[in-house]
Amino acid sequence: MALKMFTMNDLARILREGAGVDAGTNLDGDIVDYEFEELGYDSLALLETCGRIEQEYGVTLDDGTVAAARTPRALLDAVNCRLSIPA
Repeated sequence: MALKMFTMNDLARILREGAGVDAGTNLDGDIVDYEFEELGYDSLALLETCGRIEQEYGVTLDDGTVAAARTPRALLDAVNCRLSIPA
């Protein structure tokens, strides 16, 4: 069985749906190492985003993980790590 991966496209879609996008932010650009704060997303937007990820992907992201994921790359890694753990 192939593992489902959480990609930058998935994250960008969920950010747009849940928290919107700042007019000056290009989520389709190379933003994986920018901090969410630099991209215009505060902690409340990230909580909403993580809640949507949990619902859609069936993973659990604890508060420490959410707080530590300061960049899209860190959040992608955290989600994909949980997706690779057998249920």
